[in-house]
Amino acid sequence: MKMDLETLLAGLRAGSDPTRLRLLALLAHSDLNVKDLTRILRQSQPRISRHLKLLHEAGMIDRFQEGSWVFYRRKSRGPGAALATEIAAFVDLADPIVARDRERFIEIKEERAAAAADYFRARAADWDRLRALHIAEQDVETAMLEALGDRRFGRVLDLGTGTGRILELLAHRIDRGLGVDGSQEMLALARTRFEKAELHHCQARFGDLYDLNFDAGDFDAVIIHQVLHYLDDPAGAIAVAARMLAPGGQLLIVDFAPHEHEFLRDEHTHQRLGFATSEVSGWIAGTGLKLLKARNLAPPRIAGKTAITVTLWHAERPAVATINPALPATEPRIRPT
Repeated sequence: MKMDLETLLAGLRAGSDPTRLRLLALLAHSDLNVKDLTRILRQSQPRISRHLKLLHEAGMIDRFQEGSWVFYRRKSRGPGAALATEIAAFVDLADPIVARDRERFIEIKEERAAAAADYFRARAADWDRLRALHIAEQDVETAMLEALGDRRFGRVLDLGTGTGRILELLAHRIDRGLGVDGSQEMLALARTRFEKAELHHCQARFGDLYDLNFDAGDFDAVIIHQVLHYLDDPAGAIAVAARMLAPGGQLLIVDFAPHEHEFLRDEHTHQRLGFATSEVSGWIAGTGLKLLKARNLAPPRIAGKTAITVTLWHAERPAVATINPALPATEPRIRPT
């Protein structure tokens, strides 16, 4: 990739320091914060922050605010990203200093994995109760893959990514996946999942579903999996998702059909007890997308109880279309956790 002289020189200067080379090697495939990096490199927080600032100004790393924390990762696009990749490729991973950095990084990954396991164990009883109410997740995932077909996608956005499972499911057929969530706990779980599976092309980002920091038309597919029922403005979330789609882009929504399980509202912060297909179809049509198919997945038989139907809505942005300028603006809100 060609770049102007000033950009090239800035990148070369940024990569000409031993600590910054180590940082570029560490940030190649994982999101790390300053606390992580000070533990790995055994340097002070101000010094690490200064090196990160220089790399960020040179366009070689991304910086992501997540509450009071800031995460960093090597850029994946642009002239700075190309230069960072070229420079880091010269780093000898067998070098004793670099190898020691890697060992400490693995320790942090293992700590994250242990924390994720504890989180799941603490909530296992609730999850089992919820899963018993509807069709098995494996069957839902199979239906999602069938809906998307054999097409390969460039950039995929997973809104309310939670544990990152949906991006893991699609990882083999996407070039890059971005999961957005408003829960730091869920983002930690997603990052652990991606690192364990070595899904270096998938990332988790802190964000507000109603106020995304991406350009309109930047994604080939957007997924909203079991998120709408947590939101006070599900139509607004669909409108935001539609704006993110490139021409020909796919929107896949998975959620509950109408049901009467009030405990989900009382105990699990569900704002809505499911959605009628006519309701969701109307919201989709209002964004200018075309509904391709709505599919109900039959619930299991539960003695004495009414099981929940899971519905998939699959829509597409026409290849030649404009985003509806009449879509209402929405105030930034974050999904309850």
